[in-house]
Amino acid sequence: METQLLILPGLGNSGEKHWQTFWHKKFENSIRLVQDNWDEPIREEWLKRLNEEVSKLDQPTILVAHSLAVSLVLHWAKENSNPNIVGAFLVAPADVDSPQHTPESVRNFSPMPIYKLPFPSIVVASENDPYATFERKQYFAQQWGSDFVNVGHQGHINSDSDLKYWEEGQLILQQLIEKVS
Repeated sequence: METQLLILPGLGNSGEKHWQTFWHKKFENSIRLVQDNWDEPIREEWLKRLNEEVSKLDQPTILVAHSLAVSLVLHWAKENSNPNIVGAFLVAPADVDSPQHTPESVRNFSPMPIYKLPFPSIVVASENDPYATFERKQYFAQQWGSDFVNVGHQGHINSDSDLKYWEEGQLILQQLIEKVS
């Protein structure tokens, strides 16, 4: 059975030029989670929406999270489970604990959960991401039991990074798919 992708955008949603939007168009096996409030996120509301979507899953699924949605995945997996969630692709985690790196609007996602995830995961990080230090992202990956991939200088790995279909990311995702298959 083919592995499905559940795309989880972060703060502000992922716009037209974001790799998550390109992937959603490209991969027929993808679902995109839509939140009611992208700009003033409330953790409990985001968790409820994720839980609703996950409860509908009927095949192996990898969570494809960007930025704030990485902490959403960690909060979700700490209190919930679903055997259909087989992995997580965690891109550019935003440091919700750091007022120097993230806006006040995301502070209700703090503290960042620190524990070993119950499924395989990969953290993809850029060395010049303004939303978290590189060392902090390495620490997160270590604590979560995630593989860690450094993609060099790609900023926040978002629309501004102009990655379009982000072929490098697809190759990293394929490694995770192979690991869980």
